[in-house]
Amino acid sequence: MDNLSVFFLAQGEQSGDEVMARLTTFIRAARQSLDFAVYDMRFSDPLKASLSSALRERAEAGVKIRFCYDGDKPSPPNAAAGQDPAPSGTGAFIQSLGYPWHRIAGMKLMHSKFILRDGQSVWTGSTNLTDDGFVSMENNVVEMDSLPLANYYAEDFEQLWEKENFENTGEIHTQPEPVTFAGQSAEVRVMFSPGCGLEIDSEVARRVRSAQRPSASPTAPKSERRYKQRPSRLARSWSFY
Repeated sequence: MDNLSVFFLAQGEQSGDEVMARLTTFIRAARQSLDFAVYDMRFSDPLKASLSSALRERAEAGVKIRFCYDGDKPSPPNAAAGQDPAPSGTGAFIQSLGYPWHRIAGMKLMHSKFILRDGQSVWTGSTNLTDDGFVSMENNVVEMDSLPLANYYAEDFEQLWEKENFENTGEIHTQPEPVTFAGQSAEVRVMFSPGCGLEIDSEVARRVRSAQRPSASPTAPKSERRYKQRPSRLARSWSFY
């Protein structure tokens, strides 16, 4: 049985209601806790109503809900220092929901986009929790039901919650964990910035160099080049978002 799923979003190919339905389905499965770490979270009234209803239902059932969000940046931001906060509104939106929240300060962005459910399931990906993120951008949503992977996200969330500052967080020793995707066994490793930033940079650079390596000599016969360039069904794949 799969414990990892990926949902791809493309401009104009899904409605905000469709993505919100996936999100509220994830939320409504909570029995103990929901921890949100978000960079940008702003919804139009219809989507906000759907989210608020799902959260209220879970809160009334005894689920503990917390939010960490990127905030406390100087105004105007220092673009040269990498300060590029999201449009205003996230703080007001989250505070209006009525659950415990912490603003996450720091010179850089707290760019997280994950929801931890019951300490064992994670909603993450490249998608900001906004109308535009749901309908107007090329994005992905990744859902993982894996206690080992969820534990890493829990550690990162607690660091953010306790420090209320993005700096000096994310230095978490992680390792690949087994998952099942589309009926196939695989491994997933998660890393968090800024603590693992140098390791992430190094890994990305290594993978780029590997992808650029020619698979056959340009002087080899065409048949050999075609054969060597054909992807192997057993080849390892690697993705980064």
